[in-house]
Amino acid sequence: MKKSSAVVSLLLILGLVYYSFYSLMPQSGTPLDLDETQFSTERALVHLKEIAAEPHYVGSDAHTKVRQYIISQLEAMGIETQVQEGFDLDTRRGALVKPKNILARIKGSGEGKALLLLSHYDSDPSSSHGASDAGSGVVTILESLRAYMATNAKPVNDIIICITDSEELGLDGATLFVNEHPWAEDVGLVLNFEARGSGGPSNMIVETNGGNKNLIEAFGEADVKYPVASSLMYSIYKMLPNDTDSTVFREDGDIDSFFFAFIDDHYDYHTVNDNYENLDRNTLQHQGSYLLPLLTHFADADLTNLKSEVDYVYVNLPLVRFVSYPFSWILPMFLLACVVFGFLLFYGKKQKMLTGIGIIRGGLPFVLSLLLCGLLGYFGWELLLQMYPQYGEIQHGFTYNGHYYIIGFVMLCLGLTFLMYQRFAKEISAQDLWVIPMIVWLLINVGIYLKLQGAAYFVIPLFFQLIAFWYLLKYKKPNLIFLTLLAAPAIFVFAPLIQFFPVGLGLEMLVASCVVTVLLFGLLTTIFGNYQIKKALGYLSFFFAFIFLLTAHLKSSWSEDRPKPNSLMYYQYGTDAYWITYDDILDDWTTQYLGEAPEAAAKYINSSAGSKYQTGYSYANPTDYKQIKTAKIRIENDSTATDSLQYTFTIVPERRVNRLQLYGDSTLVFKELAFNGKAVPADSTGLVWEQRRSKFLMSYHISDRDSLEVKMTLANDVVPSFSVLEYSYDLMSHPSFSVAERPADMIPKPFVTQNAILTKMDFDLSEIKLEAVDSTQVD
Repeated sequence: MKKSSAVVSLLLILGLVYYSFYSLMPQSGTPLDLDETQFSTERALVHLKEIAAEPHYVGSDAHTKVRQYIISQLEAMGIETQVQEGFDLDTRRGALVKPKNILARIKGSGEGKALLLLSHYDSDPSSSHGASDAGSGVVTILESLRAYMATNAKPVNDIIICITDSEELGLDGATLFVNEHPWAEDVGLVLNFEARGSGGPSNMIVETNGGNKNLIEAFGEADVKYPVASSLMYSIYKMLPNDTDSTVFREDGDIDSFFFAFIDDHYDYHTVNDNYENLDRNTLQHQGSYLLPLLTHFADADLTNLKSEVDYVYVNLPLVRFVSYPFSWILPMFLLACVVFGFLLFYGKKQKMLTGIGIIRGGLPFVLSLLLCGLLGYFGWELLLQMYPQYGEIQHGFTYNGHYYIIGFVMLCLGLTFLMYQRFAKEISAQDLWVIPMIVWLLINVGIYLKLQGAAYFVIPLFFQLIAFWYLLKYKKPNLIFLTLLAAPAIFVFAPLIQFFPVGLGLEMLVASCVVTVLLFGLLTTIFGNYQIKKALGYLSFFFAFIFLLTAHLKSSWSEDRPKPNSLMYYQYGTDAYWITYDDILDDWTTQYLGEAPEAAAKYINSSAGSKYQTGYSYANPTDYKQIKTAKIRIENDSTATDSLQYTFTIVPERRVNRLQLYGDSTLVFKELAFNGKAVPADSTGLVWEQRRSKFLMSYHISDRDSLEVKMTLANDVVPSFSVLEYSYDLMSHPSFSVAERPADMIPKPFVTQNAILTKMDFDLSEIKLEAVDSTQVD
C-alpha cells in the first residue's frame, strides 16, 4: 500500500478522533445581547457571579444570602416562591439537618403531571464556592426559565422549580421535599442539573425504577442539539456509591428523572477552585442547550405515560446525534453479527484469503499487546504513585496533570502495539490480522449481554467493520480512505471512552484506557494491517508518549495553578489541645503547626472523624490550650426514679458551631430515641439501633445556630454517658488564633473537615442537675 494513502488515512483517523470529542458540546458560550428567547451564557454568568461569590455551605451567612438572591430572581420573573424547611433525619448515616428548599410553581393550562426543574444551592463545607456544584445548575434553571417565559408560551403542565438545600450533606433537601411536601405527588418528571468538576461535556443519565423506553423516546423527540448520553453511563453510575437528588426522587417517590452532570476538571471538585473563574463557559452553554429544548418539550408533553417495562439501549453519535433501540434487539443483533462473521470466514477460506496459521499468527501481536498494555496501565499508575507520592493528597484520584497521563499512556500503548504488529505480523495479511480481534469483540459482547446490557451498542461499530472485512476479502487492492470512513463509528463510540474512564473514575482506571486503546486498534486492523509504516508509527507514538509524560512530570509539583490540598484543625479535649491533620505529606505551612517530626494522631486521639474516602487523622501535635467554650448540657426530663429510664436533654453550644457529633456508650440499648423531635424508627425487635457497632449516635449539621434536643427511653439499666464533638469552621478567623494564610500554591483539602476548631466533651447524665432549657439561639 502506498505510503501516501496510509498518511492520508492516518490523518483522517486523527480527524475523526478529534471530531468525536469536538462534536460533544458547544464550542463557545452565547453573548449577553442574544435574543431574549434564547439561553445566554453571559446572562447566566451574571447570576453565577453573585451565587459563587464565596463559600455558602449550610449554616453560613453566605448561604442565607444565596437563598435570598435566588428567591429575588424568581420573584423578579413574576414567579411566587416559598421556602420549605424542616428537620430531616437520615437514620442510615445518623445525620440530622434542617434544609431550607426554595420552591416555586408556574401554573399550566392542563391537569396532568408537573415538570420539576431541580438543582441545589448549598456548597460543600470544604471551602468550595459552588460555582459548578451546583451554582451552574441553579443559573441554568434561572436563565432557561427567563428565556422560556420570554416566548409568552403557556405551558400545559405545571412547572415546579425546586432548588434544594443540604444536597452536599446527604440529599436532605430532596428527601424533605419528596417525603413531606404535597407538591411531590404532582411531579411526573424531574430535570436535574449537577456537576462533579468544572468543565467538559455534560452527560445525560436516566434515573428510573422501571424501563427507560418512554423516557428515551421522549428525550429523542426533544431534539437536543448536543446529547451526550449512553446506557453504559447509567449502568456504571448504578454501580458507584455516588447519588444525586434524583436518586431520592426515584427511591422515595418513584419519580423518573433525567439528570445532567459534567465531570471533567475533576480536581476542582469541592475545592476553593470551584469558582466563577474556573467554570468552563462552553460547559455552561451545554447545560443550557439541554434545558431550554427539554423545558419547551416537556412543558406540553404527556407526563403521565412515562413509565415502561421496556429498556432501551441508547448512545449519542456525531451527525445522527442519538441512536436507541430495545434491549430485545441485543441478542438478535449479536447473533446476526456472529452469522455474518461466520459467513465471511467461510467466504474468506473459500477465496483463499484466510489461512488457519495466518489467523493464529495474526492474533499473536493483538493478544500480546492487550496483555502488555493492560499490565502497563495497571502497574504504570502504581509506579507513578510511588514516584510521586504527593498524588495521594488528591483523594479523588484525578491529578492536575491527569490528561497528560491519559494521552501519554495511550501513546505508549499505540507505540507498543504498532511495534508488536511490525515484529510478529510483518507478512500477515490484513484479513488474517482482523479475525482474532473480532472474535475477542464478539466475546466481549457475550459478556455485555449477560452482565452489562447498557453497553450493548458496542455491537454497532462491529457491523461496519464486518462490511470492511467483506470489502477486504472481495478486493485485493482496497481503498484505505473507504476503510477509514467505515471505521468512523468505532472511533466515535470508543475514542471518548478512552478518556471517560480515568476522568470519571480516577487515574487508577488508566488500565481501562490502555485496554480500550488496544481493542480499538484491533478492530481497525482492516486499516492498520495495510500500513507499511507501522515501525515508524510505533516510534512516533513513543516520541509523543515521551513528550506528554515529560510534560506530566514537569507539572507534577505544586504551584499556584496546581495548588496542594492540605488540612489543619485545632482539637481540644479536657485541658489538652492539639493541632491535627488528615495529610500524609506535610508541607511548609502545616509543618508550622505539626512540627518537623509529627507523631501519629492515634497517640493522642482515640476517635477519628472519617471522610468520604475513609481517611482518618494522620498526625497530631500538642499545642497551647485556648479555652474554647464547650456546650452546656441541660436535662429537661429525668425519669430514672421510675422503671422507664427516660431522659430528655439538650446540648446547647456556647459558641457558633457548625456541626455536633454525639457518641454514646455502646452498651446503651434504646427503646425510643429522637433528635429535635425526629424519631429514629425501631427495628423488628422493638429496639433502636440494637446492633450498633461503634459509639457513634448521630451528627447534627446546624443551620440556625440552635441546639440539639435528645429524647430517649433506655431498654437496659445503664447509667448513660456521652461524648459530644463540636466543629466550628472558623479557625482562620477566630480571635484566639493567628493561623497564617495559606500560600498561593495551597488550598484547603476537600472531602475532609479543615480550617476547623474541634472540641470534645464527655458528660454523664447522672451528674447533671435537672433544669429547664433556655430556647434562645447561640449568637
